[in-house]
Amino acid sequence: MQLSTMLDYAQGYKESADHVAELEKAGLDMVWVAEAYGFDAPSQMGYIAARTSRIQIGSAILPIYSRTPALLAQTAAGLDALSEGRFILGLGASGPQVIEGWHGVPYTEPLERTREIIDICRRVWRREVITNDGVFTIPLPAGQGTGLGKPLKLINHPRRADIPIWVAAMGPKNVAMAAELANGWFPFMFVPEKADEVWGEALAEGTARRDGQLGRLEVAAGGILAIGDDLEHLRELGRPIAALYIGGMGAKGRNFYNALARRYGYEKEAEAIQELYLSGKKEEAAAAVPAELLEKTSLVGPPGFVEERVAAYREAGVSVLNVIPVGPGALESIARVKEWVA
Repeated sequence: MQLSTMLDYAQGYKESADHVAELEKAGLDMVWVAEAYGFDAPSQMGYIAARTSRIQIGSAILPIYSRTPALLAQTAAGLDALSEGRFILGLGASGPQVIEGWHGVPYTEPLERTREIIDICRRVWRREVITNDGVFTIPLPAGQGTGLGKPLKLINHPRRADIPIWVAAMGPKNVAMAAELANGWFPFMFVPEKADEVWGEALAEGTARRDGQLGRLEVAAGGILAIGDDLEHLRELGRPIAALYIGGMGAKGRNFYNALARRYGYEKEAEAIQELYLSGKKEEAAAAVPAELLEKTSLVGPPGFVEERVAAYREAGVSVLNVIPVGPGALESIARVKEWVA
């Protein structure tokens, strides 16, 4: 089991890089860099690569709508070269609010887009001449554009032709696709005890179609981390975040996180959180997040409790424990958990 953390994309580049350098010394194996509608992730990841020597650096996530497949492949190859083989390409569909509201791109065909992007990226890294006929038409056909486009291959020789690709997915079809094609999978709001019930069938379906050369599917999940007595109040830090995702990340019927909370058995709570959040009552929405959900999706408490939660994630198939250290002794907590997952 490896240990990772997700960077807060609201931090500055230099502050984040300083933080990652300290985490690397404490034993952290991976760092994930988000983008959303903040600063672009590749710039930050390149800076982190220059400030570190061992830690793996992954995007979590680069949306599949804001860059062409070729540019995603170029960016990944460049970052992998810069980091000397430490880069992980994390991809995801994001959501309609960000894709249509920020990028101005229609949120269509997320499943097929992801499939084609994975295939195109791997062909680019093998330096194949790229053509594609599907969601993406490469090169543009006669009658579109100038008509001067021709098939090309990457000029540079990538450091690796098999840069790991991770996919953020929650719905059954997307999870099955991730299990079939990706090197790793990002679930969200992962409850180990409910994982098989919620995702087991989709994972089994995708795994049945998986190419054996890909190896096992890596899984990254976890939550807020704080080790010590009388720290349970720190779980409350996750309350507004859970309310934002369950209540505000999408309209009714198009909020994937709300649907996940319902699948966990919190139907009434998910409905109430969404109603409150969308009506502007964000504090009330946060208050409606079940305490049990906060407990099950965090690693906050006495050493024995946290060690039990680590074991639960391991038992559920998590191979990368993704933690966000908070409170006193954050670096010490990382070092301690590193001993448990080693």
